[in-house]
Amino acid sequence: MNRDYLVIVPTYNEITSIGILLPQLLELNLDILIVDDGSPDGTADACRALGLESGRIVVVERKKKLGLGSAYKAGFKYGEDRGYKYLIEMDADGSHRVVDLEKMIAAITPGKLIVLGTRWIPGGSVVNWPKRRQYLSRAGTAYAKLALGIPLNDLTGGFRVYSVELLKALKLSDMQATGYCYQIEMALAAHLAGAKEIEVPITFVERINGVSKMSQAIVIEALVQTTRWGLSRTFRPNADKLHYVK
Repeated sequence: MNRDYLVIVPTYNEITSIGILLPQLLELNLDILIVDDGSPDGTADACRALGLESGRIVVVERKKKLGLGSAYKAGFKYGEDRGYKYLIEMDADGSHRVVDLEKMIAAITPGKLIVLGTRWIPGGSVVNWPKRRQYLSRAGTAYAKLALGIPLNDLTGGFRVYSVELLKALKLSDMQATGYCYQIEMALAAHLAGAKEIEVPITFVERINGVSKMSQAIVIEALVQTTRWGLSRTFRPNADKLHYVK
């Protein structure tokens, strides 16, 4: 196994999409961890079958949906415990392209590091997204940048590389978010830890298989949480660093 890189892919009912993604990742000689939240469509079994063939896919199957943040925490612990140097977050639905992952890996430098696959910088783009969805994503990042004081251009994106050196400097067990705003919270924690922040332009492709997990409730949750974190940074400027950084 390649002990430098581990790709962590949370899944829930992604049997069609995951069957397309995993062979592409295996061509890069990367180890893969699937964290499945009890998919009734057989996603975990399909991944396990591919893992038996390749020897490079491990499946952690949970009994029920525990959330995106919980899945990544489990993946981070797995990767740290087994000596990987860099842990990669990637969606199962095909929206994150393997060709962009290669560029992100090439951008890695030593030290406490976060590499973000970024849609909203020159060279980045989205495919098959309606204008309303683009506006919501851009507005969400703009609001989070302003509220939290983080100089990054895609705070809601989930295509990332973290160095284990950075993750070991964070109090991951104290992360509050469980849903999609976990990405915003992790970016905040990395920033407070003094991580090197590298943005790589990517092309985000809207899923063509399966059903999107995005909902109005998720957007509202992210807005409320970001506002709370922003107020905390304003009125208790040192408390958030103590909360997130060892």
